[in-house]
Amino acid sequence: MSATLSAIELGYQPLNDAVREAKGDIVINNAFGERFIAASATGDKNIVINGTPGNALGCYLDGAKVTVNGNAQDAVGDTMNDGEIVVHGRAGDALGYAMRGGVIYVKGDSGYRTGIHMKQYRDKRPVIVVGGRTGSFLGEYMAGGLLIVLGLYSSGLPPVGRYTGTGMHGGRIFLRCETPPDDLPAQVVCERATDEDVVSVSEYIKTFARLFGANLEELLGSTYFVLTPNASNPYRQLYTAN
Repeated sequence: MSATLSAIELGYQPLNDAVREAKGDIVINNAFGERFIAASATGDKNIVINGTPGNALGCYLDGAKVTVNGNAQDAVGDTMNDGEIVVHGRAGDALGYAMRGGVIYVKGDSGYRTGIHMKQYRDKRPVIVVGGRTGSFLGEYMAGGLLIVLGLYSSGLPPVGRYTGTGMHGGRIFLRCETPPDDLPAQVVCERATDEDVVSVSEYIKTFARLFGANLEELLGSTYFVLTPNASNPYRQLYTAN
């Protein structure tokens, strides 16, 4: 079964009702800021969105695949549990907020606080791959999972904004760049990634290259830095004098 819906004609509430009721493949045309598309969608759905969905796309996603042929607004994958979101454009702020499973791929840039409060439990590991640059506070209060920022299309700019990893106490952040950020907080350890480190995340880089037509050989042959937390209680360093 398949369904073709017009977002701009339905409006966000009837649209979301129709997505919940539909089975199988769903194509949503004329998206123009409609919120909560694919909220809690399960693994029996494959949703293609043509246009620009609104805030909280794929919030609480639970296994469905969502493809956006355009840009996406804030809070993509908010508290996402499983599944895959692919954005063939840019994403706004708080990408993957409190994400706890699944994978998000963004071809272009993402905004502030990408990966904030990401978390991991046993084999549930959330992953975000951003092809361009991210805004400030990447991985803020990150408790688990994996962030990869490739820094493509950046015209020599750093791949991240300011204060990367503030409050980070779990997970890993990979940055593709020749030199690491110079303003990392004290609770973050930054080391040049080894070949083994890059191999450990190569499946996600390969998928990114396949989805968006990037040069895989160039990506895998680049310099990466990996950020990890160096304290079990990072908040003490942030908010107390000793």
